[in-house]
Amino acid sequence: MPTLQVIDVRKQNVGSVELRESIFGATPDKHLLHTVVTMQRACDRQGTASVLRRGEVSGSGKKPWKQKHTGRARAGSIRSPIWRHGGSVFGPKPRSYAYSVPKKQYRAALQGALSSKVMDGAITVLSDLTLEQPKTKFLARILLQLGLHGKTLIVAGEDRTDLERAARNMPGVKLLKPEQLNVYDVLRYDAIVVPERELRRVQEIWA
Repeated sequence: MPTLQVIDVRKQNVGSVELRESIFGATPDKHLLHTVVTMQRACDRQGTASVLRRGEVSGSGKKPWKQKHTGRARAGSIRSPIWRHGGSVFGPKPRSYAYSVPKKQYRAALQGALSSKVMDGAITVLSDLTLEQPKTKFLARILLQLGLHGKTLIVAGEDRTDLERAARNMPGVKLLKPEQLNVYDVLRYDAIVVPERELRRVQEIWA
């Protein structure tokens, strides 16, 4: 069973914690991770692209000129797609790109993503994460003391409005509740900070 050191905000060891093998000791499946990340990115697409079809552009429906004996090509409508200002043929219309994968596959992918972070030493378990005041400078100071300079994902509980306010102005920092953990964010952030009490919640939800 894998274990991690528990440290305080000054990066001093204060103990250790055992991790569940099923969550933090899984073997990452690259194909499954790719599948789930692709699904998440598709679900995030707005799908608002839209063009006008030939029945929607402005213009008369009258035949521009007679069919024969003009010396010009046949034309039936000024809204034809081959005409300037004509309608589009196969252009996009608003749609949803969302789809889903089976829940067991998603859970397995998240477990693999968390396990890969443990292997890389990218998960930091804190004994507690409390700010003197809900200000950005205090959170930035803690992350600096922990040696975290890249993009950081912080797992915070329901009652952590102080952390939310402090992280609001930090573009490289994101807060997620334990139940909001997802494969895309776990993989794209350089480091994950988890208070010890939230780690227990993560293991309860995603076991």
